[in-house]
Amino acid sequence: MKVSEAVGRLIARMGAAHVFGVVGSGNFRATNALLAPSDERPDGVPFTAARHEMGAACMADAYSRSTGQLSVVTVHQGCGLSNALTGIGEAAKSRTPVLVISGDTPGGQYGSNFYIDQDKVVEGMGAVPERLHSPASAVADTIRAVTRAVNDRRTVVLSMPLDVQEGTVPEPQRALVDSVAPPVPPTPACASPEAVERIAELLAGAQRPVIVGGRGAAAGVGPIRDLAERAGALLTTSAVGRGLFHEDPWHLDVMGGFSTDGAAELVRQADVMLVFGAALNRWTTRDGTHLRGKTVIQVDDTPAAFGLHYPVDLTILGDAGLTAAAAAVALGERLASTGGTQTGYRTEETRARVAASLHWRDQPFEDVSEPVVEGEPDSGRIDPRLLTNRLDEMVPMERVVVPDGGNFNAYPAMHFRVPDNTGYCVPLAFQSIGLALSSAIGSQLASPGRIAIAGVGDGGLLMSLVELETASRLRMPLMVVVYNDAAYGAEVHHFVHETDRLDTVRFPPTDIAAIAAGFGCAAVTVRQESDLGAVQEWLDGPRDRPILIDAKIADFPSWVLAHSFADGE
Repeated sequence: MKVSEAVGRLIARMGAAHVFGVVGSGNFRATNALLAPSDERPDGVPFTAARHEMGAACMADAYSRSTGQLSVVTVHQGCGLSNALTGIGEAAKSRTPVLVISGDTPGGQYGSNFYIDQDKVVEGMGAVPERLHSPASAVADTIRAVTRAVNDRRTVVLSMPLDVQEGTVPEPQRALVDSVAPPVPPTPACASPEAVERIAELLAGAQRPVIVGGRGAAAGVGPIRDLAERAGALLTTSAVGRGLFHEDPWHLDVMGGFSTDGAAELVRQADVMLVFGAALNRWTTRDGTHLRGKTVIQVDDTPAAFGLHYPVDLTILGDAGLTAAAAAVALGERLASTGGTQTGYRTEETRARVAASLHWRDQPFEDVSEPVVEGEPDSGRIDPRLLTNRLDEMVPMERVVVPDGGNFNAYPAMHFRVPDNTGYCVPLAFQSIGLALSSAIGSQLASPGRIAIAGVGDGGLLMSLVELETASRLRMPLMVVVYNDAAYGAEVHHFVHETDRLDTVRFPPTDIAAIAAGFGCAAVTVRQESDLGAVQEWLDGPRDRPILIDAKIADFPSWVLAHSFADGE
């Protein structure tokens, strides 16, 4: 058995849920072995061929975020890996369990056109570099790479030198290829009894407690809600945790830069903040302002998360769900004289404030749409808030919302409601634009019964539009909403007060709808609300191909961009 075959078969046996990639000569044999049917998996591992390696990496990142399962990216050596680096960086910063398998040039071939120091490049992106060192070690090398991705929740890149791939696996290791089992993640552990009691003590003394959930809280939603009920706490999330508490009447949606003014004020007025599985970055905390004047408790199962962005008052190592459940019991004992619960922040006055502040779509705004003028073909601009609110009403709630970055970002990110946390994916850990289209494809494959909504700017879409072909080929129910201001809008509004030399970030009008139609998508240009009838026709139909909405939007700085200016970003 050649090493290339052994590597593919091992990864399949160890639990690869889906493979995304662009196949070249350097990864061809290993990929085919990975996808091949087996006794355990008669249909083989599902494969999605992307059109660009960055798209493949973003698809895998989103797929694993939604499912919690191991996804695999397969790329060619050198340039194939370098093309994927932005998506790999996004996954690495998000601690997404993704395994990237990449061909590599044989050792010493520094003159090869494909040569780069792949391990240094991967390490520089924040991912974990692993490699096949020899035919004798290839089985152990592969097992180690998969185990690190799954157990450590890390993005791992396994480099496969071509000469090693061509080698033969020795007989003792050969037996492992068909017998190795998937890695077993460590058993979650509760925080120490002393730490649990300290949480209960602080919550029992709180008048306005708020509990925050990040991606690390996803498995503990039930216990966290129970604890919040006992403590009389309001619930909110980081951006990537949006939707975790959507069923709770006391949740505030997202905390920080995305929150409504009313929700932000409720968080600011808290006296105790208990955080589960969120890193408390500058966006979640509005540059740390939401942490001031209160006692902050951070619970996480990863010590590196503690104080990563801002200092907190108490750090507690433990699983979110187990720790919340134990704290609820301890708090109940402390509050036994009042039936095991306290009113805390859950007053009737607060209830009304929560209801009024929950959804951005319910916040008043002045419609600044510009009318279509007969005889002026480029006239007509729709207010992006009006556009998103109308689409939110039209699209069924069985959806996955995936916003890209830019001045427009807040509209798809927050004006679209979400059904749960699986229905939301924010590929902005790297703060790169252009990732949402590919991430929406990965999210939709992870949740095939849902419509994926990618909210993108014209700049980000034109960086990545090749994946429209992928979505069209897959006959995917994908809605791509392009907030088209013919510019890199964030830069325009960032520097307009400094200079009038903005030609570097403004562009001529582009008929993006026509481009999308060329890829096989349904497409519509929207300049006013009445143009949305074509969208309803798509929604009422079989949804057997993507639809792109080229929305010519009114141009003004968004509220989320205003927060960035205020914080000096």
